[in-house]
Parts: sequence; structure tokens; C-alpha cells
Amino acid sequence: ISLFFLPYNFCFPAEGKITIPFGKSYNYTDALVKRVIDGDTIQLENGERVRLIGIDTPEMHESDKLYRDSQRTQQDVTAIQKLGRRAWEFTKNLVEGKRASLEFDAEKRDVYDRLLAYVYLKDGTFVNAEIVKQGYASLMTIPPNVKYADLFLKLYQEARENRRGLWK
Repeated sequence: ISLFFLPYNFCFPAEGKITIPFGKSYNYTDALVKRVIDGDTIQLENGERVRLIGIDTPEMHESDKLYRDSQRTQQDVTAIQKLGRRAWEFTKNLVEGKRASLEFDAEKRDVYDRLLAYVYLKDGTFVNAEIVKQGYASLMTIPPNVKYADLFLKLYQEARENRRGLWK
């Protein structure tokens, strides 16, 4: 390797491993939520999209999933989109413009290259759980990302029984 092509911060550590850092690292323990894309997806200040693990909110935008959900539930597409807008508004009011910390599970990214995370606000609010608890999300448990599946199930059942959020 010609030294002329090595990055300025290239080093030979004492333990003999060669590392070449690429790009900027990002502090996921202190991230600004720039915007809420839909009820279960947010965008950070660095532009990355984060899919909230373990939950699923109704679709707000035209998509194949919207039509699949309509067929599966026998609900009108427009009715699903209205529920999706309510879920989006709840999540937006909860997190947009706030600083948060991300916790990752077994898989860090999905097939769409979105980060998969559990999100916590600086006041300690567990965002994924709060959305379910207040009745704005169903469950979407996809192994191996199942760390809080039991908690989410309990909160979901309570929200349905108490007719909170979308279950009114």
C-alpha cells in the first residue's frame, strides 16, 4: 500500500490491527428527531430514517402495504389513511424536535436500509412503548428483534381493553 493514498487519520495501533475510519460517526445516544415520517418512522438530524422496532401504525400514504392492509382488514383505504394520520400526529407531538437516544436490537437495519431502534426521549419516555400504550400502534414482532415483545403485547392488550387512541 502506498502511504500517499492512506487517509490522514490512518494509524497502526499497538495491537497490530489496521483500521481505516470512513465517514463521520454519529452519536445515537443524543440524536435530534428532525421529523416524523409516519406513526412508526422518524428521521434524525443526520438524515437517517429510523423504523421503530416492534410496532406498526396504519399507513398514511399510498403504498402496496396500504392496499394489503385494506384487503386483510376489510377496511376502506381512506379509513386506514385517516387512522394513519392520527397515529402520525400522535408520534409527531411526542418526538418531533426533541432529542432522543436509540437502542438497537439484534439487527441494526432493515431491507430498506432504515435503522431499526427502540427510541427514548431525554425525559426517559420509551417512545415505542408509549405509542402502543396510548393506542396508536399494533404489534409487529419480527425475530430476532424481540427484546421488548412481551412488554409491547401487555401494553397493546391494555390499550385495546381500555379503548385508547385508535381503539376508541
